[in-house]
Amino acid sequence: MTIEIVAPERSLPDHREAITRLLDAYNDDQSGMPDLVTPLALLLREPGDETILGGLWAVSYWRWLFVDQLFVPEMHRGQGLGTALLKLAETKARERGCIGVWLLSFSFQAPDFYRRHGYEPFGSIEDYPPGHRCTYFVKRLW
Repeated sequence: MTIEIVAPERSLPDHREAITRLLDAYNDDQSGMPDLVTPLALLLREPGDETILGGLWAVSYWRWLFVDQLFVPEMHRGQGLGTALLKLAETKARERGCIGVWLLSFSFQAPDFYRRHGYEPFGSIEDYPPGHRCTYFVKRLW
């Protein structure tokens, strides 16, 4: 059988989902652990208002929590909201049996914030984006 590489004009969510399904099945088989991805959303809102002003989005799998996004609006920074979001995410991770948390932060975002909360860098990419750095952080919970 000959396999061809196709680059569709538009990349669709269905394409990603198909590849993810195949990779997940392979990962489950190789790791011996089912890849049970469980999302976590922590939202910042004004009381009585459904508008989302910021928050944290993460997923847990293989006993680790990956914080994909954490955002606090500029006008609300310095009030401890970022710390509260991160600590609650760590609490939820412990409740899920996670052994650690990992995330990434760009040099123009909050790498020092994560360091202050016990996260240690374990890798970085220079000039991503050009003139900046992307740093990966990890924190063991146990």
